[in-house]
Amino acid sequence: MSGPIAILHLDESCLGNGREGENPGGGGGLIEVRSRSGKIERRDVFLHQPATTNNRMALEGATLALELLARKGARFAALMVSDSQYLVKGMRDWVPVWKARGWTRKGGPIENLELWKALDAAARKHDVQWAWLRGHQRHPKNEYADWLAVRAAREQRSTDGAVDSEFDEWLAGAQEKGLYAGYDPDAGFAKLEERVAAGEGFPLVLVE
Repeated sequence: MSGPIAILHLDESCLGNGREGENPGGGGGLIEVRSRSGKIERRDVFLHQPATTNNRMALEGATLALELLARKGARFAALMVSDSQYLVKGMRDWVPVWKARGWTRKGGPIENLELWKALDAAARKHDVQWAWLRGHQRHPKNEYADWLAVRAAREQRSTDGAVDSEFDEWLAGAQEKGLYAGYDPDAGFAKLEERVAAGEGFPLVLVE
């Protein structure tokens, strides 16, 4: 695993997912990279669709985040963190098999095929590892990505590229309410950097 490190926390939302009719959705992502000055920089990305599903927003959100990361002109060692089993298991296990079979599967047509293909193409621009994180367990960056996704769905808002992150303000507001006391948002990034430098690679399941 080589190249600069990027950590991307992703989440998705679909208001009324599974109900009849058009259900608006959103996807959100927090992108973290270390700048040349040594500071950890954070950017937000979010997108919306007027009628969609959770699964489609998970795929579209991950694709957009990777494409925006590629605009920096470098091939990153990227850890994609999501609580979506559909996304993580799909990219780890299903996509390699589907591709080997010419993008087919034994059980019938591949749902959201074009979105899977687009995500696979975006992922090939980097050295990507997919990590699953149990959702709604008070992990600040996962909760923040969820907040971005829900807001995008409710307000039907999308970013034009990656934008300055609101994470610091969001975290400060949460800490004023007694949440995440003593949480250092840079510590987890640094720990993952140490793992990669030691040759251990990224974890498959993120617990912090």
